Amino acid sequence: MRQRPRSTVSALDAHLGFWLRVVSNHVSARFAELVESEGASVTEWVALRTLYDKPQTTHAELIQALGMTKGAASKVVTRLEEKGLARRELAAGSAREQVLQISAKGRALVPRLAALADQNEAHFFGHLDPRERQALMQAFAALAAHHRLTEIPVA
Repeated sequence: MRQRPRSTVSALDAHLGFWLRVVSNHVSARFAELVESEGASVTEWVALRTLYDKPQTTHAELIQALGMTKGAASKVVTRLEEKGLARRELAAGSAREQVLQISAKGRALVPRLAALADQNEAHFFGHLDPRERQALMQAFAALAAHHRLTEIPVA
């Protein structure tokens, strides 16, 4: 009987994607827990951070920042309104178009959430020397640019 040659099957941990997923899952999960301790979700954090930079943001701008459908983004805005973190108002001179604004409560929350993002970053990457961190960031930015990955991760 003739034996078939054994194919070489690479190990899971022989792939860069495996290690990227391991690290990404833990970084994301820990950050989600930190943000939730402040009463927000990661998606709400991204929306608030977007509104923080631009005092009057249109629905279209927020939809683009979140990479979500109009309906999903509207649900996020509704949650922010219910929490008193943002509000919708009619755009100046328009009877229909709405703009989104961060509230004073939302504006006060953003620096706390940003500090949590910084803490999470330090927790996972603080042991790397600044050159290593910069090289890692540049490598991922180059990968994102090469593959035209522009959506901001919100989940």
